[in-house]
Amino acid sequence: MSRSRPPLRLAAGRLRRHTPRGLRARLVVAFLLAAAFGAVVTAGFTFHRARAAILDRAAETAVADLRSQLDSLAPDLALPPTTEDLRGLTGQIDQAGGARAWHASASYRGGEPVSASRGTPPVPDELRESVRDTGRAVHQRTEHDGRPWLALGMPVAYTSDEAGNGDPATDTDTDTLSGLTVYAVFPLDDDRADIDALVTAAQAGAVPALALALVPALVAARSVLRPVRRLRHGAERIAAGELDTRLDTAGHDELADLTRSFNTMAETLERDAAELRRLEAGARRFAADVAHELRTPLAAMAAVTEVLDEDAASGVLPADTEDAVRLISEEVRTLTRMVEDLMEVSRFDAKAAPVHREDVDLRTLVTKTLQLRGWAHDERVRADLPEPAPVRVDPRRIDVVLGNLVANALHHGGPPVTVAVRVSDDRVRVTVTDRGPGIPDDALPYVFDRFYKADAARPRSGGSGLGLAIAHENAALHGGTLAAANRPGGGAVFTLTLPRAASSPGTT
Repeated sequence: MSRSRPPLRLAAGRLRRHTPRGLRARLVVAFLLAAAFGAVVTAGFTFHRARAAILDRAAETAVADLRSQLDSLAPDLALPPTTEDLRGLTGQIDQAGGARAWHASASYRGGEPVSASRGTPPVPDELRESVRDTGRAVHQRTEHDGRPWLALGMPVAYTSDEAGNGDPATDTDTDTLSGLTVYAVFPLDDDRADIDALVTAAQAGAVPALALALVPALVAARSVLRPVRRLRHGAERIAAGELDTRLDTAGHDELADLTRSFNTMAETLERDAAELRRLEAGARRFAADVAHELRTPLAAMAAVTEVLDEDAASGVLPADTEDAVRLISEEVRTLTRMVEDLMEVSRFDAKAAPVHREDVDLRTLVTKTLQLRGWAHDERVRADLPEPAPVRVDPRRIDVVLGNLVANALHHGGPPVTVAVRVSDDRVRVTVTDRGPGIPDDALPYVFDRFYKADAARPRSGGSGLGLAIAHENAALHGGTLAAANRPGGGAVFTLTLPRAASSPGTT
């Protein structure tokens, strides 16, 4: 059984490939199939009616001819007839048949039919039973030697005025039957030729009919597809940002209603997009203005807190005042970092973030980042820098990315934190891995969103919620990516991927 499945799948695949895919082709095919179905149904019904009419006419004519011959021959037959009498009667009927070329036989009171000629086709038993049960003339179509035949059965009855005198007549309307039944079988070759001519004519007319149906099919498909094509072009323009796109409407059919709905949708999109742009621009301007206005008072507050920190360190302040000073100093530094982050985010939104690229070794950047933040000799942070990693980047921005990733791992993860650099064919990857609990699965898609914090129970923490968002934006500025995931053994891993430089720093 398994050997037969691949050919079946292959045949199904070929069938799908040859199935019309375009709407125009499907409309034309559907129209032609409908026309063909209607033509076949009409031709079949017409053929059935014409065939029945031809055969019924042949049967009625044959019954009339046989009755006419019996009217002239049966009165001379003595009753009860002998076998020779029956053979003579059937011989006379055969001679009188002429061009009809029928083969007659006769029986008396249910006996075996007697025929005057050899090779007479047998009379169907159903026909004999039907004549005996009804007492009327019956006909039946049958097959013999591959040819269609018509079999007739006609009982002979006495006329009413001569009943009981021994003179039979062919009037089957009387109630007194003579017991004599005459059968006649003749071929329907001529009628079959007429029927075959009908079939040939129907087949010959099918192909021109389908060819003629192709013209209205193409016209109908064109009229239907024209507004659909216009809707497609309009949708493409909307997708390209041309929200002022509108389509002309004409008519009152379903496609015209669809076009009007499209115009309503485009108008709503344009209005909503304009409102969103206005709100977004206002929000960006507000954040930038607030951050800019806060810089001056924060600078003054930072200067004052530095003096207070010196006093607190010297021990000249009371214990309660010293704790308050340290708390205020920490909050001022946090607020200063948040303002700087907001200013950076506003530059990203305004597409005005400057990038000053240099050819550097990424190992050097990692080492400087760890040294500047005091992590170079911290047992909690490890560096894995096995090979040169040439990149062309802005050192300041990559330093921000690395600093944010390591600080995030130390604050939210667990030591040791490993910073590893690996080089592939055209990419350089930096991974920052911790041994903490990892990132909740439902938080992974949002770790780079602004102001997002995975721990909803502690909405206030030492960070602003912008560090990872800024790191993600800086990675994108360099044509790289920044991704977050969980290690199978526990802990989170952040992967920074940057394009590899064509040559190492300092080479040509």
